[in-house]
Amino acid sequence: MSTPKQIQLSHGGGGREMAELIGKLFFEAFDNQILRQEEDAACLNMTGPIAFTTDSFVVSPLFFKGGNIGKLAIAGTVNDLAMMGAAPQYLSCGFIIEEGFEIAKLKEIVETMAAELHKSGAKIVCGDTKVVPKGCADGVFINTSGVGRIIKPGISVHSVRPGDAIILSRDIGCHGAAILAAREGLELETELQSDCATLWPMVEQLIAANLELHAMRDATRGGIAAVLNEWAKAANVGIELSEEAIPVRDEVRGVCELYGFEPWDLANEGTFVIALPQEIAADAITVMHQFCNCDQARIVGTVTDTNTGKVILHSPWGSKRYLELPAGELLPRIC
Repeated sequence: MSTPKQIQLSHGGGGREMAELIGKLFFEAFDNQILRQEEDAACLNMTGPIAFTTDSFVVSPLFFKGGNIGKLAIAGTVNDLAMMGAAPQYLSCGFIIEEGFEIAKLKEIVETMAAELHKSGAKIVCGDTKVVPKGCADGVFINTSGVGRIIKPGISVHSVRPGDAIILSRDIGCHGAAILAAREGLELETELQSDCATLWPMVEQLIAANLELHAMRDATRGGIAAVLNEWAKAANVGIELSEEAIPVRDEVRGVCELYGFEPWDLANEGTFVIALPQEIAADAITVMHQFCNCDQARIVGTVTDTNTGKVILHSPWGSKRYLELPAGELLPRIC
């Protein structure tokens, strides 16, 4: 019998086909001793405080410049742990696969996930596979949950305080712009691609430098506008930003002008925001430039005790306006 080139309903039926798919694809890519036990639940040995997160990924298209749904699933979950000062350790992974999906594409997604796992040292230790009839999904959906050991306690939105500097790790909007370009078939003259990346190696260096990190957040859906508005409201502070200091690629600006978006509203998948005391902000920038591959990291704003709950954007021309929380769904299925 020839090996099928597409996912069949039998691949989710619990029989021989499912066993072969899991054994030859998932186990080979994610191989580790815990996963190989093949128990109903992974038995983990963890001590001290842990961070726990979960996310589902339904991005369209599944493959885009700079990554695919698999890279997004691993990086997204690892980054949520990293933003809490937690070293990523264990992940679960659930696949919902549409009947007829090409096994070669599934293999590419899984191999990308395995490569991304190596960047943080995390392991997939349990998972699940479901196959649904053709037309009941859109190729493949992935759910990942993760746990990590907190090695830098106290990082929290509630720790943001007046006098803090706001640092941005890199330019913004690349993921949202890249996804939009892929959907609309835009042929850009430059190689704009998603910023999708695992952030733990960068955060690890910041922690190793013993910096007083008050808050961190990866600026995913809603972009930096969503992150900073959430911080301002949760910590009851004001945040003032310099528009001129926020790095935005020309290609991203072009896409925004074409479709009427603002770059600070666009999703990112490898960009994060930090709040920390103003007096150590320069030290943090130095660490990020020298050890974190964050050449574009810069101070973009400050935290104040005025205009609490609001984010104010200062333009290069001396005017200012409120940077509102994005309303509505700018780009559905962005991650």
